[in-house]
Amino acid sequence: MAPQDATMYWLSERTRNDLFLLYCFADRGLPTEELRAAVAERSARIADLRVRLRELPVDLDYPRWTRCEFGAEQFMEHELPDRDWSCLLEALGDLLGTGVDAAVHPWRLHVFRAIQDAPGLEGEPALVAVLQMSHALADGRRAAAIARALFTEAPPVSDGGVQAADECASAPGSWRRGSAWWPSTRDFAARGRAIGEAVPSSLSSAGVLVNSAIGVLRAPVRIAVTAMRGYQAFRAQQRLADLTASGEVPPPADGFLPTVLNRSSPQGISRHEARMLVFPSADVRVPGRTVTVVVLTAVSLALARYLAERGEPVERLGAQVPMALPEAARPRNNYRSLGVDLFVDEPDPRLRADKIAAALADRRVRALHPLLAAQDRVTAAMPAPLLRRDVDRYPLDTVPDSIAGHTVVSSVDRGPADLSFGGGAVRFTAGFPALGSVMHLTHGVHGLGDTVTISLHADPAVLPDLDAYAAHLGAALREAHRTRVEASPSV
Repeated sequence: MAPQDATMYWLSERTRNDLFLLYCFADRGLPTEELRAAVAERSARIADLRVRLRELPVDLDYPRWTRCEFGAEQFMEHELPDRDWSCLLEALGDLLGTGVDAAVHPWRLHVFRAIQDAPGLEGEPALVAVLQMSHALADGRRAAAIARALFTEAPPVSDGGVQAADECASAPGSWRRGSAWWPSTRDFAARGRAIGEAVPSSLSSAGVLVNSAIGVLRAPVRIAVTAMRGYQAFRAQQRLADLTASGEVPPPADGFLPTVLNRSSPQGISRHEARMLVFPSADVRVPGRTVTVVVLTAVSLALARYLAERGEPVERLGAQVPMALPEAARPRNNYRSLGVDLFVDEPDPRLRADKIAAALADRRVRALHPLLAAQDRVTAAMPAPLLRRDVDRYPLDTVPDSIAGHTVVSSVDRGPADLSFGGGAVRFTAGFPALGSVMHLTHGVHGLGDTVTISLHADPAVLPDLDAYAAHLGAALREAHRTRVEASPSV
C-alpha cells in the first residue's frame, strides 16, 4: 500500500474522511433483493470492490490489500419517516458523519427508495444510491471510475482487472469534450468495467509473519533512502526558490487568516448537513471559462454576502481546490490541494473571474513542477512506523494562524449519463467533501451528462443557515453566468 493511501487510512481513525458519491436514478420498483443481488454480481467484477486492508503488527510495514468477498451488510436500504427530498437530506446528513472500516469492508452502498420531489424527476419517484468509500481505497477520480463500473451494465471481465479509468478532467472542472482531457464513451466503458489492480489472496498468519519480517528487514534501507531523498528535496526546494525569484515559476499562494467559518470546538463537528443545487450544464458553462472557475466566482460572491449578512465581513477569502495529478503507478490518492484567492475585493464579477482563473492556472503550474515532487519521493520512502507516528501526532484539532483556504471546492466530471440501477436511468450525481477542524463548509462540483450539481456539506454550529447560503450561491451562480455570457462576443 502506498504511503499516501496509508495516511488516509490512519487519518480515518482520528477524523471522518470517507468519500460519499450520490447517484439519483428513476425508481422502477425493482424489489430490494434484486437490487442487492445486482450489487453483489456487479461488485464481483470490480477488483477495487473485492478487497479489504490487512494491517501488520505494530505497523512494521504498510498495510496491504487482501481479497474480500461481498457481504450482505454492504448493501443497506434505509427506511425514512417520509419519502421526500427533505427527509432524504436529513438522513444524508447523518450518513456523512459515519465511517467505514477498511480493515473489514472499505465500501458500502446506501439505498433510499421511492423518494418524492427529487430535483429533475418531475413527480417521478427516485432511487437514491450513496456509495460510501474509504479514502484509502480511492481519491475522487478513482472513486468516480469505480462507481461508473458499479452502475454500468457490462459483461464480466477477467479477474486481473485493469488500471483506473482516466478522469474526464486532468484539472478540476476543466471539462472539455473533443480534447485529450476527455476520453470517449468507448474509453469509459472499456476502462470503467473493472477498476483496480490485481490483489493477492487473503494473507494467512504465516503470510503476516513473512510480511512483518520483510518490513523489519526493509526498515534500515527505507531510513537510508529517506535521508538521501530528504537531502535531494532540500536541494530541490532551493532550486525552486531560485526559479521563483527569477519569475520562471509562479510564487506559492499566500495563506489566509481564519474566519468564523474555520473556528473549531473541543466537541468537534456538531452535526452534518447537506444540500444539492442541480443545474442544466448550459446554466454553468460559459465561453472561455472552466466549470471550476465559474463556481469559484459564484462561491466568492455568495460567501462574502452571507458573511456580511451575519455581521462577519471579510477582506480576503480563499478556497482549497484539489487538483488531480498525472496518473501514477501506485497511489490510489494522487492529487494536490491548491490554495486559490477568491479576490472578494474586486467588485466587477468579470474581472474577479479573470483573476481567479489566472490564480488557479498559476497554482497548477507550480503544483506540477517536477521539483515539487521531490518531497513526495521522501514520503514514499519513509518507514511505516515513522509515517504513522507523524499522522498520529499531527494537530488535527488546532486551527493554524494561516490556512490554505476558508472552504473546499472539489470538482470532478463523472462522465456521460449512461448509468443505470434497478432498471432506472441516472439523472444526476453529487459528492460531499469531508469536514474537519478547519473546514466547516465544503463544496462538491460534479458533472454527469447534461447536469452539474453543486453539493454543500456544512457544520450547522458554524454555518447555522445552510439554506440561506444555498440561496445566495444559486443567485450568485446565475449572476456569474449571466454576466459572462452577456460580455462574450456574439458568434
